[in-house]
Amino acid sequence: MNWTFLDTWIVAAGGLSALSCALLGNFLVLRRMSMMGDAISHAVLPGLAAAFILTGSRASLVMLAGAAVVGLLTALLTQWLHSLGKVEQGAAMGVVFTILFAIGLILMVRGAHAVDIDPGCVLYGAVELVPMHTFALGPWRVPVAVGALSVVFLVNAAFVALFYKELKLSSFDPDLATSLGINAGLMHYVLMGLVAMTTVASFESVGSILVIAMLIVPAAAAHLLTDRLSVMILLSLVIAAASALLGHVSAITVPPLFGFQDTTTAGMIAVVAGFIFFLSLLFAPRHGVISRIASQGILAQRILREDLLGFLYRLEEFGRGGARASLVERTLEAGRWRCALAVRGLLREGRIERRGDALRLTPAGREAARHLVRSHRLWETYLYRHSDVAADHLHDSAARLEHVTDAALQRRLAREADLPARDPQGRRIPSDG
Repeated sequence: MNWTFLDTWIVAAGGLSALSCALLGNFLVLRRMSMMGDAISHAVLPGLAAAFILTGSRASLVMLAGAAVVGLLTALLTQWLHSLGKVEQGAAMGVVFTILFAIGLILMVRGAHAVDIDPGCVLYGAVELVPMHTFALGPWRVPVAVGALSVVFLVNAAFVALFYKELKLSSFDPDLATSLGINAGLMHYVLMGLVAMTTVASFESVGSILVIAMLIVPAAAAHLLTDRLSVMILLSLVIAAASALLGHVSAITVPPLFGFQDTTTAGMIAVVAGFIFFLSLLFAPRHGVISRIASQGILAQRILREDLLGFLYRLEEFGRGGARASLVERTLEAGRWRCALAVRGLLREGRIERRGDALRLTPAGREAARHLVRSHRLWETYLYRHSDVAADHLHDSAARLEHVTDAALQRRLAREADLPARDPQGRRIPSDG
């Protein structure tokens, strides 16, 4: 791969577009308005066509103005249908943007001989051509798209920095924001106006279809990785920048591996962003699929170990000194490998021991089991006295609650149940220490 200054400008344009979109995309994701970016990116098409038809010019400011007007109109019409027409917000977006997008296509087809707008460029972008159109900036020649996207990024960054508190409150709780004197409606429309401006400015780089990936995917991936808004914004910017760089590198290096020359950079940027989102979905520390499965497995195994301790404790109450592993498996109904894993863990922790072929409680295990059984029987007593749970359903309810009962809650349960000595079935409740 031969890297030149042209590649640098291509990555700069793609990166600035991705960063600009990601900044605003965080608030679209939090407001559950991800499709609004898609709606605006499609709906501004008639604005582009109409601006050219009315002025005969393809100047950036003219196109930006036409598209921004229609983009803001999209937000206004969507909000109007949702608020006044009582139409569900997703449906309102679908109605507005499909109609406006269809009008845009009609304008482009009707005036195709006169409107010098390449549909492919509008839809898919032409970031590879960015270095061809430049302007003088001191001693340097800077691509026009890079200059425009730089301005857009600075405007978006200034907006987020200056109105961070207002955006945060109005995104999470518009009613609270309004009660505190923040105009949540104004924040919404300014945000939508900036989304429209960013969408249009990104057309030359990533196109109207792929801009939605830049608006939503980095923010959605960041949201999986953290629950703090400030960290989410920073992560989304890192993901957006990485997507731009790795997307261009992939567009150059990956196709030759399959016998092709190259592919579109804009498409690869979206693919890389999607790949990062997929990795976040799998491996995010709290919300990732794998981490959730692991957490659930760890929790299930902890509950099984505690159930095993409770089972051995109850056997001791009946005068039996221990139990074979086969009896434990049949009683707990957890399967051989899970029971073996629980036994191994308790042996390692020193809570049970083997005597011959029987499993027995150690003093440490007996203390943990006593606490568990005490919690179980206190819950049965409490539920029997203070709820409508039938006597034959007490065990199942208490069996779930015993695993989340600490010493403080246990003492409170005992007080609420008038310090009982026995549970509703007449079994002795172990003492508190």
